[in-house]
Amino acid sequence: MTSVNDSSTSAKEPEFSQSTQSNSSPSNDNWGYDLYPERKGAKYKPTWTRRIMGLEGREELDKIKCERNVYSCIVKHPVIKLMMASLKSNGCPFDIRRHISCEVCDHAVTGGYDPLTNQIVVCQNTAPTENQVGGVMSHEMIHMFDWCVNDLDFKNLDHLACTEIRAANLTHCSFMSAWFEGSASPFNIRQTHGECVKIKAMTSVMAARNVTKEEATAAIDRVFPKCYADLEPIGRRIRRNSEDMERAYAEGPMYGYGT
Repeated sequence: MTSVNDSSTSAKEPEFSQSTQSNSSPSNDNWGYDLYPERKGAKYKPTWTRRIMGLEGREELDKIKCERNVYSCIVKHPVIKLMMASLKSNGCPFDIRRHISCEVCDHAVTGGYDPLTNQIVVCQNTAPTENQVGGVMSHEMIHMFDWCVNDLDFKNLDHLACTEIRAANLTHCSFMSAWFEGSASPFNIRQTHGECVKIKAMTSVMAARNVTKEEATAAIDRVFPKCYADLEPIGRRIRRNSEDMERAYAEGPMYGYGT
């Protein structure tokens, strides 16, 4: 699998539409790329101190391990296979050599989606296991689907909030994850799930853009009812320790997603 420096392009090049709304046109400084230094062409250089301590200096080995985990997820993960099929069915070809890159990231994130290059970033230093890589890819492929199929404008804060709601709704939140985040209630599971989605989406919006908690929350509230109800292309919310992933994959052909 090639790195982010691959100069090939996808069938559809990302474009940002200009918006007249003040909350839709952030400066480049607010775009969150400091979390992904290799996106700017920087080469990660571990310090000698951390090399000696064994905390750094294994970047090439970590990249190989990450790429192996990516390939394993492509082959085995039902949701990822469904997402690949849904992208292809909508005219959005997906090539793991072109559209996925393992990189060293800031410790605050485990992955991300870069709309400028139409690539998913898997953070090899913070997502070292196959399960973590699968979670990152499932989440970020929702963003890729929204960009390709739903004409998402990532510079529009409401659009960003919507895709983060969808990704949290479809691939992240369960009762247990909500419990650990402090939003769980055994008396109202539906409300619990919705609160988990809002918290996860708010965290993601604030990580991607230099906005306040109040600005992120306001954007999420504006679009929440519509975006929370949109279950495409998975068709169901994935519950932990259930057969939902396998069922979603099996149902894909019913909705035109040849798997």
